Amino acid sequence: MIVEIAASTASYDLHDKFRAYRRNGVWEYLVWVVLEEEFRWYVLEEGDYRQQEPDGAGCLRSPFFLGLVLDVKALLAGEMGQVLMRLQEGIGLPEHERFVEVLGSGQ
Repeated sequence: MIVEIAASTASYDLHDKFRAYRRNGVWEYLVWVVLEEEFRWYVLEEGDYRQQEPDGAGCLRSPFFLGLVLDVKALLAGEMGQVLMRLQEGIGLPEHERFVEVLGSGQ
């Protein structure tokens, strides 16, 4: 997973780096495009990146890092307390606990 903040380099970040990340098998690429006031979360599927869409609550979820939830709506509004609360909820889920157990076992 790679997370970036892009401002004046957004065209570079969203094109040249895209190819490099795909070539190296990066599963997820998250980029905050500051000037466009957007947060984009791309997931590698069958060799190409697919941009995820937020759910009805304005959140994006990682399909690989179970329990990782980002409240994009709150993030873009500067409501960091809400962002952290949603993240805490996600890492409190049973799926996240199982994910952590698998990581700890080295499987």
